[in-house]
Amino acid sequence: METVKYRRIVLKLSGESLAGGQGFGINPEVVNDVAEQIKKVRERGIDVAIVVGGGNIWRGLAGSAKGMERSTADYMGMLATVMNALALQDALEKIDVDTRVQSAISMRQVAEPYIRRKAIRHMEKGRVVIFAAGTGNPYFSTDTTAALRAAEIEADVILMAKKGTDGIYDSDPNKNSDAHKFDKLAYKEILNRGLQVMDSTATSLCMDNKIPLVVFNIDDHENILRAALGEEIGTTVNADN
Repeated sequence: METVKYRRIVLKLSGESLAGGQGFGINPEVVNDVAEQIKKVRERGIDVAIVVGGGNIWRGLAGSAKGMERSTADYMGMLATVMNALALQDALEKIDVDTRVQSAISMRQVAEPYIRRKAIRHMEKGRVVIFAAGTGNPYFSTDTTAALRAAEIEADVILMAKKGTDGIYDSDPNKNSDAHKFDKLAYKEILNRGLQVMDSTATSLCMDNKIPLVVFNIDDHENILRAALGEEIGTTVNADN
C-alpha cells in the first residue's frame, strides 16, 4: 500500500509546460497527459489545487509586451492564465475529475471568483481547484500566487513542475556542464545565491510560512504523482536545512 506524505498540495504549472515542444500555445496532448497525472494524484485521496502560468500565450515585459506599460502587460498575462486554466479544466472533466476554476479577476461567465473558504470546501468534496489570474494584481508573479494560495489553503507543499530541468542547479546546466544539482536547499540559500527558482517575493513568503517546495521535471511521465506521493525527486526546499 502506498504511503501518502501530503494531505493537500499546490501544483504550480508554468504556461510553457502546457505548450509541449511547440513552445507556444496550448498542446492538447500535453494538457491531457497532465490531466491524467492529476487524476492519479486525486485517486490517492490527496487534495489538489493548481496555479497555472501564462507564458505560453503572453510573455510579459521580457517578450510579448516589450515597451508596454507594466500594469497593462501584467493584466494581459493574467488573462492568459485563465485560458490555460479553462483548457486544463476541460481536460480534467473529460476524464471525470470534478474541477472548479477560481479567478482572482472577476469573470463570472467562465470562472468563480476566488474565495478561500469555497476553495477549501471544493477540495474537501474531492474537486480539483485551479487558481487563475494570478493574485489579481499587477507586479506579482504566478510564483507568488502559488506561495500565497498555499499559505491561505494550508497546503502541505508546493510542487513546482518545470519544463526541461530536473531540479535546482548552482548555474545553468545548459550552459555549464559542471553545474551542480542540489537535492536539498534552504530558502535562505536561494536568496543569498540569487538562484532563479522563483522570484524573491514568493521565496520569502514560502520561507516565512514554512511551506516546503519541490522542484522537478514535468517532462518525465508520472513525476507529478511521484512528487505528490513524497518520493525524493528533483530538489526539495525547506525553511532551513
